[in-house]
Amino acid sequence: MAIFINRSWATSTIIAATIAGLMGVAGCAKKPEQQATPKQETTTLNIGFQKYGILPIVKAKGELEKNLAAQGVNVKWVEFPAGPQLLEGLNVGSVVFGEAGEAPPIFAQAANPNLVYVANQPPAPTAEALIVQKDSPIQSVQDLKGKRIALNKGSNVHYLLLKLLEANNLTLNDIQPVYLPPSDARAAFEKGAVDAWVIWDPFFAAAEHQIHARVIANGEHLVSNHQFYLADRKFAEGHPEVLKTLVTTLNQTTDWVKTHPDDAAKLLEKPTALELDVLKTSISRMGFGVQPISEKVAKEQQYVADAFFAQKLIPKQLVIADAVLKNQVQ
Repeated sequence: MAIFINRSWATSTIIAATIAGLMGVAGCAKKPEQQATPKQETTTLNIGFQKYGILPIVKAKGELEKNLAAQGVNVKWVEFPAGPQLLEGLNVGSVVFGEAGEAPPIFAQAANPNLVYVANQPPAPTAEALIVQKDSPIQSVQDLKGKRIALNKGSNVHYLLLKLLEANNLTLNDIQPVYLPPSDARAAFEKGAVDAWVIWDPFFAAAEHQIHARVIANGEHLVSNHQFYLADRKFAEGHPEVLKTLVTTLNQTTDWVKTHPDDAAKLLEKPTALELDVLKTSISRMGFGVQPISEKVAKEQQYVADAFFAQKLIPKQLVIADAVLKNQVQ
């Protein structure tokens, strides 16, 4: 696989000319202080982002560009509609760094051993939930028997649904899963074509605010729901200082979001086309801080991978530890 950083060199050398004219003018060269100094090598760092999350806030604030400029690094932002597409972009080389929830990296690792986990945000279990219409007769997970439940197949909420059913002595065989992406699931949910919907923020917050959806259960005490920062292995191992700057900036940004939630929500209004109140609710359920991948987090991610393998969602068993960056960024 090729290194996924675009390189350009801008060097110039002024060659002294010796002028030997018929008039006997002596040859001359420019003085040492006039010699051009070779410019620093510059690279372009392609970062994948989605409309919602910490990375679009980093993009909006513009501080990463300033922090990397001293290292001769330019930043190019590449937008993706969701985590799976972003990680496919990482797989084919259109980006070398990006953010996704806990499910997309598992599918990406199964297809691409060059992907590495770099860091994660703390757990955000209340940022995803199983919801019903406000006037639904469903009051508990037990009431889901035989019901139609919309979810995005192979997503973090797929794992949440498995854990919710397991905790209530049910399985997928006891319900009717309806696999739909968020926009289609929202339409089906509003029309009553499904009885419940398992969904994550900010779609979850939007359903609460806009149609007054009611929460049956969220991920608390069942799942971690981490956000992960992932990179191409060659990039991560070959550019530790750039990666360190990235992680430091991300950590500083989450600290800023935690103390300035209203300002952060305003930065996300335009890209997400969501109301300020929806975004403020969603931001309040984030995990704040960016930290290296611990053994505990790797083990929790392993549980997700094992559950997906058991459901035949991935073709082989994975070892999550194999995809964790060895010399982690502190």
